[in-house]
Amino acid sequence: MTDLVVYDIAELAVGPGTDEPMETIENAAVAVEDGTVVSVGDTDDVTEEHPPSAADAAYDAAGRAVLPGFVDPHTHALFAGDRSDEFEAKLRGKSYQEILAQGGGILRTVDAVRTADEDTLLANLLSQLDVMLEHGTTTVEVKSGYGLDTGTELRMLRAIDRADDQHPVDVVPTFMGAHAVPQGMDTDDYVDEVVEEQLPAVAEQGIATFCDVFCEEDVFSVAQSRRVLETGMAHGLTPKVHAEELAHIGGTQLAAEVGATSADHLLHSTEADVDALVDAGVVPVLLPGTAFGLGAEYADAGMMLDRDAPVAIATDFNPNCHSHSMGFAQSLACVGMGMTPAEALLASTHNAAEALDLPARHGTLREGAPADLVVLDAPSFVHVPYQYGVNVVETVWKDGDRVHG
Repeated sequence: MTDLVVYDIAELAVGPGTDEPMETIENAAVAVEDGTVVSVGDTDDVTEEHPPSAADAAYDAAGRAVLPGFVDPHTHALFAGDRSDEFEAKLRGKSYQEILAQGGGILRTVDAVRTADEDTLLANLLSQLDVMLEHGTTTVEVKSGYGLDTGTELRMLRAIDRADDQHPVDVVPTFMGAHAVPQGMDTDDYVDEVVEEQLPAVAEQGIATFCDVFCEEDVFSVAQSRRVLETGMAHGLTPKVHAEELAHIGGTQLAAEVGATSADHLLHSTEADVDALVDAGVVPVLLPGTAFGLGAEYADAGMMLDRDAPVAIATDFNPNCHSHSMGFAQSLACVGMGMTPAEALLASTHNAAEALDLPARHGTLREGAPADLVVLDAPSFVHVPYQYGVNVVETVWKDGDRVHG
């Protein structure tokens, strides 16, 4: 029995194309059974095999576009407190590092998270996921890292796990105890704590999938980052790396050497760095909203695409980059990094799913893919980046269930 048929679609974005970044089908339809796409193609062909009148649910797209649900592969969406005043401070000329040195930035959020109980953290995250879902995101990675001590990091991961159980959006948990150095601690001493205390406790808890580290000048060196990631791997956690965001110190090469799933930010990466990522099968995740918020130069997406790197983009949603919208990230990718709308959509779906080690066909609408569908109030996916001040998402299905609109 067919569970859902979406038909009369003006433009269906299917997935990676052979000659173009994104394969599309005009006048299309999609049929879903048991939460999985079972047929895509011309409306007449699909509806002859799966009549809408015989399906449990049918939706006339009436000339709208349908896309795979967005996959957001890099966020810090679980936090407490408010840092809107730092936005004004940056406009007045203070750098990210200066704000951090004065007890602001990550450390300020750490103070707020440490005083919040688990239910409060959960409620905060669920409210953020609601907004993300409204903007078409159906899968999101969420990091810990605003605890910087064992107890709070574990509490954050429990809240992330509970949110995954309670919310339609799939939530992928990442441990990031090596996000910053707590005030009053020596960096080497804190790395000892992450390696000897936090990581074993996280592994025993059994929630986190990935281990991430902020490999950055004046934060964690390449050697310190390597120690964290290799210990995480020994505990069964897959590595990710924040690399080359503020300066070039070698984090991209580290990601390649340890076989990370992704290397993220990459504003200062070189051609040799990108070659190493491609050779190692590491997905480059670009975060144009971060560059936008910092007033910094954007990552060189063209250099990566020229090397056939599977570029992904993400929101980096956090108190310092306060955007839930993958649509806005696509706009910035096009305008700030020179990507085409098709490249930006591929980076927000299929390639983003690769950055989370999701099974094949995630981030597509091919047969066998999860039935995560987004209907736009527009005839083409180009309207996602084109209408950058408007949310053009009308309706969302997750695993074949209508969850928004």
